[in-house]
Amino acid sequence: MAMQQSNKRRLFDCALLVAVLAAATIFAFDGGWAADASVKIDNFTFEPQVLTVKAGTTVTWKNVDDIPHTVASKTPKLFKSKALDTDDSFSFTFTEAGTFDYFCSLHPHMTGTVKVEAAASENPPAPAAVAMH
Repeated sequence: MAMQQSNKRRLFDCALLVAVLAAATIFAFDGGWAADASVKIDNFTFEPQVLTVKAGTTVTWKNVDDIPHTVASKTPKLFKSKALDTDDSFSFTFTEAGTFDYFCSLHPHMTGTVKVEAAASENPPAPAAVAMH
């Protein structure tokens, strides 16, 4: 009898763990936590050229090209990296929603865009209308 209760307890603990992990996974992919994102600099391009993230996300650009590049916001003074040699990286955290265009100041034809969506907590759902009879 004690063995059956012990097995039931283990089964309950495992089910609870699975439920907690599932909820955490859903929360993470629903934008509950900000994630990091990356952009590769290679062959005179930013990849992806357009990146969509949630507010609070840190974007890291990594230069894997064999020549230096920079990452500079077209919005004055928002962000600008130093010259990035091969395998150097630069990071910036986007805290506000909006569309942010950037370019390489050494090669201005290289352009990219980061689209930042409001974080889940910044955009609460509208209250539902309640019908009164």
